[in-house]
Amino acid sequence: MAQPDPRSPKTNRPPNGNGNGGDPNFNWRGLVLFAIAIAMLGGAYVFHNGGGPMMGVAKDLPYPDFVRTLEEDRLVKDEKTGVASLDLVSEPGSATDFVTGVRREKENGAPEKFKTQVNLQYQPHLQWMLEEKYKIKVTPKTDSTFLASALLNIFLPLGLILMVFYFFFRQQIRMAGKGAMSFGKSKARMLARDKNKITFKDVAGVQEAKEEVQEIVEFLSDPKKFQKLGGRIPKGVLMIGAPGTGKTLLARAIAGEADVPFFSISGSDFVEMFVGVGASRVRDMFEQGKKSAPCLIFIDEIDAVGRHRGHGMGGGHDEREQTLNALLVEMDGFDTQEGVIIIAATNRADVLDPALLRPGRFDRQVTVSLPDVKGREEILRVHAKKVKLAENVDLSIVARGTPGFSGAELANVINEAALIAARRGLKAITNEEFEEARDKVRWGRERRSLAMSEKEKVSTAWHEAGHALVSVLLEHTDPLHKVTIIPRGGALGVTMSLPVGDQYSLGKKEALDRLAMTAAGRIAEELYTHDLSTGAGMDIKQMTRLARKMVCEWGMSEKMGMVEYGKNDDYVFLGSNLGQGREYSEATAQMIDTEVRKLCDDAYARALKLITDHRERLEIIAKALLEFETLDGKQIKDILETGGMQTPPPPVAGKRPRPTEPPPLVRPEGTTIAPDFPPGLTGAPA
Repeated sequence: MAQPDPRSPKTNRPPNGNGNGGDPNFNWRGLVLFAIAIAMLGGAYVFHNGGGPMMGVAKDLPYPDFVRTLEEDRLVKDEKTGVASLDLVSEPGSATDFVTGVRREKENGAPEKFKTQVNLQYQPHLQWMLEEKYKIKVTPKTDSTFLASALLNIFLPLGLILMVFYFFFRQQIRMAGKGAMSFGKSKARMLARDKNKITFKDVAGVQEAKEEVQEIVEFLSDPKKFQKLGGRIPKGVLMIGAPGTGKTLLARAIAGEADVPFFSISGSDFVEMFVGVGASRVRDMFEQGKKSAPCLIFIDEIDAVGRHRGHGMGGGHDEREQTLNALLVEMDGFDTQEGVIIIAATNRADVLDPALLRPGRFDRQVTVSLPDVKGREEILRVHAKKVKLAENVDLSIVARGTPGFSGAELANVINEAALIAARRGLKAITNEEFEEARDKVRWGRERRSLAMSEKEKVSTAWHEAGHALVSVLLEHTDPLHKVTIIPRGGALGVTMSLPVGDQYSLGKKEALDRLAMTAAGRIAEELYTHDLSTGAGMDIKQMTRLARKMVCEWGMSEKMGMVEYGKNDDYVFLGSNLGQGREYSEATAQMIDTEVRKLCDDAYARALKLITDHRERLEIIAKALLEFETLDGKQIKDILETGGMQTPPPPVAGKRPRPTEPPPLVRPEGTTIAPDFPPGLTGAPA
């Protein structure tokens, strides 16, 4: 298969951009012009002094030597006539003249040009003597050297110097001319084909989205295939997805595959400090596109310029809205031309203006979602090509252990594993490094240097033991992966749970069990300390959020029914809801608070009963955490089933204090505490 031409499709220049293999920043043209200018100055000096190409510069000859030359007959004679000739050059307004000619210094010497100063006022017989006595032909000449001297000595050198400076600094001169009026020029950059080596082979895990954008490349390469049935190419494609899912990577793959010009620009590049600049840049960008049609224009983070009009604080002229209006008109207006395709990417499609999303502008919306287990394995294989893996590494196991990870996070897992292996002095990455890298990316890095008091360590161990115990006992919780009292990220201890597979929905039973598991940490901690601490702050926050979503959004409360109460305000758009009251009454708000409290209280009661019934097992787990610091899910199950661990982890270097026997649990059966927070990380925060 023939290799593509590395030169740009529009300029047809080599990659270095200057037509040769040297440094593209070296000004060869300026150097050549400088040499020519020096040569011209030297030539002007030679000819100005009467020299010729063969004779050189005229020699000043004293008058006595001139007379001696005449007497010795050393003037050069014409070969045809045999007569010597002299020029008598006179200057108007000057009493001084010059006699110029060619003589031989010796009888057979080389000819040389000479000039002798004479004065016709005191030597009136000179011309007669030359013609009559020595038979020399004298040609009178009038020479006005003022203008010639001015041209040769002043204007010519000055012009040459200015020309040299212009060619040396012409780029700076051009930029200086553009600086004042270049704000309205588009900042879109044309992506060179030789610099972009990303193709569709490098994109994995988003098969449906890749097929959608592949149609655009196929249309550009073979438009008749679609046009013969009356189809037309989409004017715009909007890629929507969470951060890190590969939207920009897809655009780079399109640029690498498409055999058309590809322009790239960011949404924030349109708006500057001057009013009207954004709209001007939009128009200039489309003008560039029309000149290069068919072409592709990629706008990254389009939500920076395409936000919903009419929202925000205050009124008056909005520069961003004017830029959006210009974009709407250019994409589908009266003067719209075919051949300019817009590809945009955003992770905030909810704030985009509806006029931007209608067919005719962005005809197609491509959702780039998080990869499933098969997609994660493909992504890991793409990134694993750049690192060295051990023979026993199975990327499918790594993919199953990273549910919910985006493509960027998976690439980070590969990179972190390589860094960990390098720090340990290994020659290849093993499963242990992947395990550590996965935990580091999801839950944060271990902070072994954090100085914790013994009281805090014991309290954290009981807190995490409560989470782990209830997590294993309940039926609808995610399988327990690991529990540790080593500070990691922002938590003093972490109980890690990983789902068996990809999870796209949450059932009511799973939500209720998750509430109980989250509440168990506070209960176990209080069981040992007989006190309340801030260690359960994150747990309370999680429980409240999850319970409120169950009541207000998911219809999981029998009393409140299948009604949505309030809008999702995870992303607040400043000014969008200002001045708007709640969509339900105060009585309904009180009922919502009551239901949220009831869900949390019931979860607390379930967790309290489980911990009370299995208090001995809870104490064993807490002591094991104090001794080994980290336990996996299988070891926790062994403790619950047999009261011990069949394969205990290696002991931690150094002695760990054993906790004293805790006093019996003293708590009325119905006492509860109202907690809070949604699904996610559980543990004791720092």
